[in-house]
Amino acid sequence: SPWGGILDLCVIDQQLCHNEDSLLSFEAICSIHKLMDDDADGSVDTTETDEFLREDLQYKDSKAKQNSFHRADLHISVEDMWNAWKSSIVYNWTVPQVEEWLAVSVELPQYSESFQKLQLDGRSLPRLAVKNTTLTGSLLKIVDRGHAQKLQLKALDTVLFGPPPGLRNRWKDWVLALSILMALGGCWFAYAQTRKSRDDMGKLMKDLEGLQRAEQSLLDLQEKLQQAQEEQRWVQVEKVRVEEELRSEIDSAKHEAQRLRELREGTENELSRQKYAEQELEQVRMALKKAERELESRAHWTPPEPLQTWLQLTHEIEVQYYNCKKQSAERQLLQAKEGAEKIKKKRSSLFGTFHVAHSSSLDDVDHKILSAKQALAEVTAALREKLHRWQQIESLTGFALVHNPGLGALATALNLDPTFLGLRPPTPQHLLLSDDLDDMDEDILSPGTMCFFQTPDWSSSCSVVCFIHCHYVHWLVASIFEMSNFCVLIKFIIPCNDIVTYYILHQQNFLF
Repeated sequence: SPWGGILDLCVIDQQLCHNEDSLLSFEAICSIHKLMDDDADGSVDTTETDEFLREDLQYKDSKAKQNSFHRADLHISVEDMWNAWKSSIVYNWTVPQVEEWLAVSVELPQYSESFQKLQLDGRSLPRLAVKNTTLTGSLLKIVDRGHAQKLQLKALDTVLFGPPPGLRNRWKDWVLALSILMALGGCWFAYAQTRKSRDDMGKLMKDLEGLQRAEQSLLDLQEKLQQAQEEQRWVQVEKVRVEEELRSEIDSAKHEAQRLRELREGTENELSRQKYAEQELEQVRMALKKAERELESRAHWTPPEPLQTWLQLTHEIEVQYYNCKKQSAERQLLQAKEGAEKIKKKRSSLFGTFHVAHSSSLDDVDHKILSAKQALAEVTAALREKLHRWQQIESLTGFALVHNPGLGALATALNLDPTFLGLRPPTPQHLLLSDDLDDMDEDILSPGTMCFFQTPDWSSSCSVVCFIHCHYVHWLVASIFEMSNFCVLIKFIIPCNDIVTYYILHQQNFLF
């Protein structure tokens, strides 16, 4: 039975069988298939296609068109032709694309306005490929028969074999140009991101180098400190040796004077007595000169010996506080180095550059490096100041303060509770937790263990050290206020808050 009804369309394509435009296009496809099927057997073979191309479309070389139409199917049915039309690029053309085809390929731009009014898109082209006087004459207002025939042949060629080469190439050019622009934009974006990432990494490396220089400066200063301590230890040993030699010489001079006195007393001759007296006087003079040299080598004022122990304790607690700051700076340095290593590893991966450029990890690492650099600079400055200050104190007192028996031995010598200095006492075997915690709370909240102006941060060991230091400095100042010639040393000793220092001195009615 002949094709072309709504029932036939519903059998082939149920989705479009109730669409009026699709039904008209299907009827046009059936008419084209009937036009090509000369033997009316329901399929178009290669011979019928070749004859149609040569006679109706007037193609001299029909081989390429024939291959494009049949492909691997030698017999084309109505269903095959309908499915081929639906899969064609032309089927999805929009109204502007059809108008462009009318102007460029058909060369009839004067009818573009009529096409636009009727909203003829790619799905309507099969209706133009068959003789339809109602559509071409009444609706499109095409009066010229030659124009109508030309439009029909061009539409038939487009429906069967796809868009013309010129139009297809033009669209390909547009797509190619758009692809090139997108590729250039992508390359520019990749270059910009790579350059930004490279600049950021360069800045990061500079900061890291500055951090390494600060770390090296701290190590150099610590090495100088160690050398200075070794030299000072040697000077102290040499000083003790010289004092022993001087004391030995004085003792030998005294013994010699005693011997001469005994000889003089046991001598009856007046000349011998006078001679021994002169020798004895000479020995006494030599002993007096050595004693004068010894006195000159010492200060006019000799500080009391307990002061040395207190100053040594002060130094050790300050060293603990400095070590806390140093460990904190080293932790920041380690975190900064680890962050920089992670950035390097991410940057070496395939999409690492884009990931680093669009993430906040680079800013975080840069902030860590700057913080670590600042912390190292503060530690270095604190070490330099501490070294100079204690050298001045040792020079003024003549005490060996930097080299001492240690915090535990000093606490024992001064009869101080180790827990007062932050030292961990031996844990008792039987510990009643509740009672001891209550006692601990009472000790912490007692007036004797509170700072003067602010509550310390008990979670920080450094704050505890500074807290303890502020307390025993009060004892130290009170113990030496009687020595007016030595009060200037307190300026070197107290590294606590200036307000605390002022309060201590004000309590003693002594400001300097």
